[in-house]
Amino acid sequence: MLGDTGEGDASQYAVVPGMLKLGERTSFAVIASDVLYPAGSANEYGDKFFRPYKDYNAPIYAIPGNHDWYDGLGGFMRVFCDAPPLKPKPDRGLRGLLWRKPETIDEPALAEARKLRGQPAQQAVQPAPYWVIESDSLLVVGVDTGIRGMIDKRQTAWLRRVSLDPRPKILVTGKPIYTRNDYKPSPLEEGGTIDDIVRDPAHRYVAAIGGDVHNYQRYPVRVGDRVIQYVVAGGSGAFMHATHTIRRVDVAGVHEDDFKCYPLRGDSLSFYSQLYARRLRMKWLYLTPDEAACMTTKQVKNEPVRPLEDPVRITSRMKWAARLLGGWKWPFRLPVDKVFHRYLSEFSDWDTPPFFKQFLHLDVTPDTLTLRCFAATGCLEQELDPPLEDEVRISLS
Repeated sequence: MLGDTGEGDASQYAVVPGMLKLGERTSFAVIASDVLYPAGSANEYGDKFFRPYKDYNAPIYAIPGNHDWYDGLGGFMRVFCDAPPLKPKPDRGLRGLLWRKPETIDEPALAEARKLRGQPAQQAVQPAPYWVIESDSLLVVGVDTGIRGMIDKRQTAWLRRVSLDPRPKILVTGKPIYTRNDYKPSPLEEGGTIDDIVRDPAHRYVAAIGGDVHNYQRYPVRVGDRVIQYVVAGGSGAFMHATHTIRRVDVAGVHEDDFKCYPLRGDSLSFYSQLYARRLRMKWLYLTPDEAACMTTKQVKNEPVRPLEDPVRITSRMKWAARLLGGWKWPFRLPVDKVFHRYLSEFSDWDTPPFFKQFLHLDVTPDTLTLRCFAATGCLEQELDPPLEDEVRISLS
């Protein structure tokens, strides 16, 4: 399972070697949200979808994210659902003046790009931008949350109907339900939320995995007498959202020590400090990995995930560096952490290793779902042997 993939640059292609190695015997792959950046045009699928995954010899299914909808979903429907080209409908008023016009699809170029994944074993046509994949042990249910994170009445009725199947289920969604210690349950047009459906014990959802946020996070949430794994998995190609801006986790009763993320907060803070120290030519802004790990541990008040090589004394210079990067509280109320995560991360894309990308490998038996998160850094050692960053086994009985 990949998420938020298609920038078509080095950070996307860095994920491919590990995905091919660990996905060699998998039955299919799923892209969870934002197949293409910036606007989902079918004319960009060659270098951003068909070429990077040309050697993955199994079907790839997808659910769209908000960026795929910026082109009216025309490219997504053409590639994944084999829909005929649609005639553009004129938008009137202010929307018609400001909204991006869908591109006319270059059909010969798209046909040529399809040849890159032209093997019979690679072919798949999904019926819609939302779907369900059945196995004897598990259902994988994909929902299309569009631009605003809401699903309409028709899709809601379908989701309720599918959720009545007695088999255990995974939800794959374009918007994560838990992220950055916050709860975003995705509304239904008719009232209620997607998470209401997930939490219903009769529906037997064991996990909900969403893209849109470009890193990895896992929240094991107790719901009644069971635990549902809520996962953010949007780090398979697009720019990285910082994790060092995530404060101590307590949402939905999840204990900080049970929360997992990649990159680790300290690694995120150290890397961004190096990046901005270079860009702003401010050497004092750089925090070593040990300094950054010490800062985030002090801020979050958690047990260090990785032991420090040497004791670190926190200085004023380190505090101000961390404050400017959203990793340390200011003496007065200033939400730099939210600004850094939402805006500055988007201006911080880079195309030289190391990256902090990831993908998921899901293994299903009649009794157990094993979910593993592997890192992709763009470095040769990790391409040959992708590092395991997180693993959880979920009972299906």
